[in-house]
This record gives sequence, structure tokens and C-alpha cells, in this order.
Amino acid sequence: MAFLDERYLLSCREAETIYQAIATLPIVDPHSHVDPERIARNQGWEDLWEAEAQSDHYVWELMRRSGVPEEEITGQASNEQKWRALANVFPRFAGNPVYEWLHLDLRNRFGIKALINSDSAAAIWQETKAQLAENRMTPVSLLREMNVETLCTTDSPLSDLAWHKDLRGRIPDLRVLPTWRPDVASRIGDKEWNAFADALAERTHVQTTELPGFMDALSKTHQAFAAQGCVSSDHALEQPQELLISQKRAAQIFDKARQGTLPDTSEQAQFQMFMLRFFADLAVDAGWMMQLHIGAIRDYRDRLLVSLGRDAGGDVASHATQFAQRLRGFLNQYDQRLRLVLYCLHPSHVYTLATLARAFPSVFVGASWWFMDNPIHMQAHLAELASVDLLADFAGMVTDSRKLLAYQSRTEMFRRTLASTVGEMVARGRLPITVGTDIAKGLCYARPRRLLEGGS
Repeated sequence: MAFLDERYLLSCREAETIYQAIATLPIVDPHSHVDPERIARNQGWEDLWEAEAQSDHYVWELMRRSGVPEEEITGQASNEQKWRALANVFPRFAGNPVYEWLHLDLRNRFGIKALINSDSAAAIWQETKAQLAENRMTPVSLLREMNVETLCTTDSPLSDLAWHKDLRGRIPDLRVLPTWRPDVASRIGDKEWNAFADALAERTHVQTTELPGFMDALSKTHQAFAAQGCVSSDHALEQPQELLISQKRAAQIFDKARQGTLPDTSEQAQFQMFMLRFFADLAVDAGWMMQLHIGAIRDYRDRLLVSLGRDAGGDVASHATQFAQRLRGFLNQYDQRLRLVLYCLHPSHVYTLATLARAFPSVFVGASWWFMDNPIHMQAHLAELASVDLLADFAGMVTDSRKLLAYQSRTEMFRRTLASTVGEMVARGRLPITVGTDIAKGLCYARPRRLLEGGS
């Protein structure tokens, strides 16, 4: 087996057979961070850095880890200088999925098989720059080429969804759907929270000086998203809490924050879980799927937060998230009323999530996420689900991508890993290849599509 050859990640003959059945299925992605404006404008990229690394904190983190100065990552260096800095250290990335994704992007989109390093950097830069100027390298053309059928973006409740309105129904065979992401509304301890509440009032023309108005304004944005085809909300939780407070108590915490006094840690947690239940009620009423991404300790590195702001790559994971203990009340409250997808950020939690899904028919385990978005953890994740719950009930792949060019490479890595996992079961006599192939096909296409459309 050679680097990224036709047998890449396929561990046996059965895996190769299964992969052939799923390789070209349409892509349905319930969670990404792709910019809808770029798609609506059909705006391409000037160069490879802009296309592959300008918005990708996965790349930034590994460059910092390899000693590249910030000036050549997020600073004022030219894009070509940044690309050369990346290429110089890129051989160090081997073993990390970023190494495979970027090489796959070069092969699949540009036909370039050269290894990325200091010697090849200039030639790759020039060749990709020339190709990116071609009409076939526009977002719409690429999405068609990659067979993307449904792409869900991640959007603030404050968004006017203008680009989604522009896109709706305009591109045949492609759905670009918004996803309601109201995390900031729950983070009552953040310095941005009061500014958000004010902006929400301006956006909806509803007073947000008191909690009922704040909730009503959020509800109006929820309805506006539904009107533009939204079928899912997405929520980040560092640590769920087994807390249930009254609206009266939530209003007291709200008033305290609106008056400029920072609620204490306990009050912040209470308010967050009160709002999460409110968001769940909205999802139930709208028939939406709800996605909970749990366990990321965001902006952990203070230096990055102070100098670059949020989401600059200073995030970490912890094994200490308590799912079973702290989600019990929430899961029971919405049992069989809410389609709920749970994502974890540590491999030790997959087993617990699988048992939760096994106990609650409307709860599903989400894809191997973020730091686990690699062949090693994907395969362990899938094998754990198959052993404890039902692999056929897995929620399916999400790209979680901030860059459109990575859609095929991320999907390919997942599909090859899935084929290898199921193929090994077939090779060991655990199931017939016809059954394994049908499950793999379902997980790559029918399953995520059905969840988004209201099925289970």
C-alpha cells in the first residue's frame, strides 16, 4: 500500500468492496462552518493559503506547535509567505489527519501528487494559483463536482440569513441550510452577552431588558430560521449540568447580568441549562433536530484569546465531562419528543454515549468530532457503537469544516474508515457483506438525510 493509493485506509478485500459501494454517494452534511456568502456570490479563492488555511485553526495549531511565528500564521505576512512557512514544517504533520486532508485536496482538486515540503512549495503555489483562477474552481462548481447534496452552515440568531435567502432554490440539486447556533445567548458570564442582548432587540424589534422579552426575541429568530429551511439547532456545552430552575429564578440571574453585575459560576450554569431547555422546547415545537457538542474547553490559552480573540485555536479537551450523571434530567424530560444528536470530545466517553442512545430511542451518537476526527479514533468510535448500541443508528458523518475545498477529503477519510471497520467485521465472519454494505450506504447518505428531514 502506497501513500494515498486506491487502498488507502482499506484493510482488507471486503473493505475495498464496501468502499466502492459508498465512495461516490451524495454528501449530506448536518454541521459545517462554511460561509454561505462565498457560495451565494460564487466567489473563488486567490491562492492556496486562502483556500486551505486562512480560516482553519487546525492548521494554525500545528504550525504554532512546529515553531512558526504568529506573523506567518494570522499576522501581516503575505499569503505566499504563510504558505511557504506551512510547507516548510508540513512533513512534521505526518500522522495527523491534516497531513492527509491537504494532500488529498491537492490530488482531488488540482491533480497534484507532489508531497508538500520546502522543495515543492513554490511549484505547488504557482500551479494551484493558476488553477484557482479557472471557472471550474468556483464554489458552486466544486460542490457539484464533489456531489454535495445538503450543506448545513452554522449561524448566529442575529443573522438576517440574507445569503441563505439568496441561495434558496437557486442552485439545482444543492441545499444550503442554516443552523441556529444560540450559544452566546446562554453565556451570561461573557462580556459580550449584554451587547448580544441589545443587538437581539434591534434585530427583532422586541425589548430584551427582561427575560420574557429576551426569550420572545430568540423565539422570533428561531421562526425566521425555520422560514428559511432550517431543520436543526446546534449548541456547545463545556459541561452539562443536572440543574432545573424556575423561570422566576432565571429572571433574577438575567436581571443581575443586565444591570452589569457578573453572575457567579453557579448562576451561569443554572442559566445555561434553563436556556438549553428553552431551546429544546423550541426544537420540539418546530420538529427540528438538536445537536449538542459537549466537552470542549474553548479559548483555554489566554495569550491567544487576548491577542486574537475567540476561536483562534487555543482549545483543549478533557476526560472529565459527566454525561450520564448530568444529562439524566434533560434526556428524560425530552424522551421521544426530541431528535437529539450527542457529540463528545474524548474517546473514553463514546461508550457512555452509546449506552445513552441505547436507552433513549430518539438519542443518537454523533460523529467522531474535532480532536477525534481522524482514522484511529473514527474506527474505535464506530467499533464501540457497533458493539454497544446499533451501528445502523449512528447519526453519520459531519465535516465540521471551515473550508469548502476540504469537503471531499474529509468525507473520503470517513468513508474509507467506515468501509475498513465494517469490512473487518465481514472478514472475521461477523456479518454478511451484503448487510455490511447496506449499513455503510445508509450511514453515508440515507441516515443523515432522514435525521435532517424529521425521521429517526
